[in-house]
Amino acid sequence: MVPERPGRYPSVRMGLDIDREHFEEADYRRFAERLQQGLAAMGDLFRRPGFGVGPSTLGAELEVCLVDAAARPLCRNLEVLRECGDPRVTVELNRFNLEFLTRPCPLKGRPFSSLGREFDELLRAIGAAAAPHGGRVATVGILPTLGLGDVQSDAMTDLARFRALSRGLRRLRHGAFEVVIDGDDPLDITCDDVTFEGANTSLQVHVRVDPAAFVDTYNAAQIATAPALAAAGNSPIFLGRRLWEETRIALFKQAVDERDEISEAWRPARVSFGNGWVRESALELFAETVALHAPLLPVVSDEDPLECVRAGGVPGLHEVRLHHGTVWRWNRAIYDPKLGGHLRIELRCLPAGPSLVDMQANMAFLVGLTFGLRRDVDWMTTALPFKHAERNFYRAAQHGLDAMLLWPARVAPSPQPVHARALLGQLLPVARAGLDEAGVDREESDRLLGVLEERVASGRTGARWQRGALEALERDRPRGEALAVMLQHYLAHAASGEPVHRWPL
Repeated sequence: MVPERPGRYPSVRMGLDIDREHFEEADYRRFAERLQQGLAAMGDLFRRPGFGVGPSTLGAELEVCLVDAAARPLCRNLEVLRECGDPRVTVELNRFNLEFLTRPCPLKGRPFSSLGREFDELLRAIGAAAAPHGGRVATVGILPTLGLGDVQSDAMTDLARFRALSRGLRRLRHGAFEVVIDGDDPLDITCDDVTFEGANTSLQVHVRVDPAAFVDTYNAAQIATAPALAAAGNSPIFLGRRLWEETRIALFKQAVDERDEISEAWRPARVSFGNGWVRESALELFAETVALHAPLLPVVSDEDPLECVRAGGVPGLHEVRLHHGTVWRWNRAIYDPKLGGHLRIELRCLPAGPSLVDMQANMAFLVGLTFGLRRDVDWMTTALPFKHAERNFYRAAQHGLDAMLLWPARVAPSPQPVHARALLGQLLPVARAGLDEAGVDREESDRLLGVLEERVASGRTGARWQRGALEALERDRPRGEALAVMLQHYLAHAASGEPVHRWPL
């Protein structure tokens, strides 16, 4: 983990201080023992009166791409990071990626405006740092101009933590990673390393919740994710092929899947929507991660977590957090030892981009809908079998606003099929009520939910704009050139500040 810095959440990325990439079997055994100790300590801590109680806060992580003057990936992230010098910015898996983590802000008031200002500040800082290297910043779910050569092993950022992650996954995989995705131009390809995953850039939202409200809030987020994703698609193209509206969802799952053809039949994927509704506490999610997934990075700290918690302290639980960070649920429980220890839910489904106001609107809708559904979550989880919530998630990723979702109904039979665009119209008032309940200023809610409402009415998400622009440009250009011109237009429109549904094709 990166050192904790005042005024910000510590990163939940796995192993940011890892300086080893080779481990022995003894390391794995010791790490497994420490995981069990950590879970026991976590259970004791969660039962401590007053643990984690505090005001709701909001934070975010945004992954971005670096591109050159020709709108091609610019593999200079370490150089740009040094030029930038902002501690909130770090490198990501591939050499054309950076990521930044915002400071937490109160959920009450105008949190999305606060995050928007910090996004703007950091995007400008990264852009200024990239300029001497001939670079610009692109906020897009998958960079449309990526070619196969841009995501091979030499694309990986040259740091031990990424090499260790790659080695850990390949140790379990025993073969190449296979990616098969349907679409207008179906993709069937293999990669010897995890660098296909680096093609994905996401917007991840952190919401702090009291432990007593965690179960209802987490389950509500699971239900809210599919409609929010359907409205936010911005990743339709990978390696020049038109695939899903949110190709990231399929690509991430397959690009780090360490299972072989046999174990795939019974072992859950490392990237998943989850395995069922949470029933009692967040501890279930951490215990499930330990039980279902082999460790990748067996780095053991000096802390004795049981001794710490029994002495009245707040343990770091380094091993549990490290291991949990190498299992990528689309909604993930986060334990943070700061501020006396607390819990967050990391909402991981949203793509980067298209524009700043689009990202604010996506966050507002997802957070508002999560809070708005929370009061009804008991009957909804009864009326919506978990397998259908999972199905909704993948249908939304594949078809976006055209997805047919299964939604819980109060009158049997439940669930009932509903077109995503119609469902979103029904859910906007629920999201507004959820933001009201959280104390978000009504003017802020109305402005951002209005952006999403107009987008849904127009039918033009970022994915739809990219598809339409590509179709128009391909009338007199080959695809590679059309993709580069399309991305140039995309960057110009995003810089204008206009939401994507107002962009001309």
